[in-house]
Amino acid sequence: MSSARGARRVSSIDKQELGGTEKGVARAPRGAILAVLSLTVLIINLDGTILNVALPSIVASLHATSSQLQWIVDSYIIVLAGLLLIAGSLGDHVGRKWVFIGGLVAFAVGSGASAFATTPDKLIMARSFMGIGAAAIMPSTLSILTNVFVEPRDRARAIGLWSGTNGLGLAIGPVVGGWLLTHFWWGSVFLINVPIAAVACVAAVLIVPDSKNPAAKRPDPFGALLSLLGPALLLWGIIEGPTRGWGSHLILEAIAGALLVVALLIAWERHTSHPLLEVSFFNSRRFSVAIGGLGLTIFALSGGLFLLTQYLQFCLGYSAFQTGVRIAPIAFVLLVVAASSPVAVRYLGTKVVVFIGMVLITIGLALLATTTIHSTYANALPSFLLMGIGSGLCVAPCTESVMGSVPIDLSGVGSATNSTALQIGSALGVAVLGSLLNTRYQADMSSLLSHYSVPASVAKATKGSLGGALEVAHRLGGALGAHLSQTARRSFISGMVFAVSVGAVIAGIAAVVVLSLLPSRAPKREKLD
Repeated sequence: MSSARGARRVSSIDKQELGGTEKGVARAPRGAILAVLSLTVLIINLDGTILNVALPSIVASLHATSSQLQWIVDSYIIVLAGLLLIAGSLGDHVGRKWVFIGGLVAFAVGSGASAFATTPDKLIMARSFMGIGAAAIMPSTLSILTNVFVEPRDRARAIGLWSGTNGLGLAIGPVVGGWLLTHFWWGSVFLINVPIAAVACVAAVLIVPDSKNPAAKRPDPFGALLSLLGPALLLWGIIEGPTRGWGSHLILEAIAGALLVVALLIAWERHTSHPLLEVSFFNSRRFSVAIGGLGLTIFALSGGLFLLTQYLQFCLGYSAFQTGVRIAPIAFVLLVVAASSPVAVRYLGTKVVVFIGMVLITIGLALLATTTIHSTYANALPSFLLMGIGSGLCVAPCTESVMGSVPIDLSGVGSATNSTALQIGSALGVAVLGSLLNTRYQADMSSLLSHYSVPASVAKATKGSLGGALEVAHRLGGALGAHLSQTARRSFISGMVFAVSVGAVIAGIAAVVVLSLLPSRAPKREKLD
């Protein structure tokens, strides 16, 4: 099908889908629509990096353990990832604009509840509600964008800017979060979402066009349940493994149950007449390799940031604001590189650009694995920059490959699948790398505590997190407190080195897979059928 015929087909689809909103598209410049969509992506990504900087403050205020910190991060992501597919499908049915606006409202309510949570469990529940809102927002932004920017080159440029906004959220999040924590309490890092969501909601009502797929299949609630249950069981097993023991029946049963649920989901989606997940998408090598590369990129980036913010504050002694400033280089280079990556793809091809990005991420993690108790920020900075550049080279080209492989009238499901890969990659990065660190840290601290007779509550706080150990050390004071503090930091660094070493191996394997299997260029024929 020629590009001209493709454009006519898309125009036809738009007229069918948009109903009375096609005039709205004409009235509102596409740049203004892109700005509104990017603003909402900004607050979602802002939330992630702001939270990372706030984790030590949450430990101090709510006495959260390391596993509770992982749940505070991942409860949001589990709900988000589990509901993305159903939210994308819902947008195709009832209108992407209204699902998008409903998501903004839910995100604002969840943010307000998170800000005033008084226990780790309440914060975990509030974060889960935020995940519902984010699940409605994320696929809607990308599917609306795909319907507004229908030409491949325009779409690639818009997705590059959209991906760059992801980077901007990562960039300003640590700095904004550090500033807020310097002047206000930890809840302010959530409360800031409320006015931004309100502005985006009003703008969306006024200028964002509505679209839907009139031929969309009916909802798939059973598939939605399986897509939520599978990741939840897997992440529960991974996060609780260090605390309950990797040989525990509960842990083994949870992980086995997760694999069974995923297998059941795939089987159900293959045979149901109204699948939530279009398994046929994965028949495209361009789609499947790109979405896998995207997930593994975010796995490395999210897991690394989760560890690094704690390392900078607990081990190097920086304040929240100082930590934010020092993390910002990762996101600033990601922002610049992601926005310019379509130019690199035009000259080098998708495969080469994504491969180079994966290699840089691998090198960055490998350098981070050389960290010792005597390392400084200057030693870590090259790793930060390499991870940022590598992620910037991967995210936009992989996203364009995914969305360019999906028929325009299934863009809601396609963008939801893309966003699910992002969120599952992020959740697994935090869960896997965090649990590898905790396993090594708890083993080292248990060995130390075996030489002393300490109350159970003190032992629990010391083994629960580095922050808890440092608090106990501060109360002890003297030579014993100094020894505990030094040992706890050494144990944390040992665990971090172990975790990022595993992350480097995974990123390296991903680079080889991309080089071997990812098509270098998009097919000449735009896949619309």
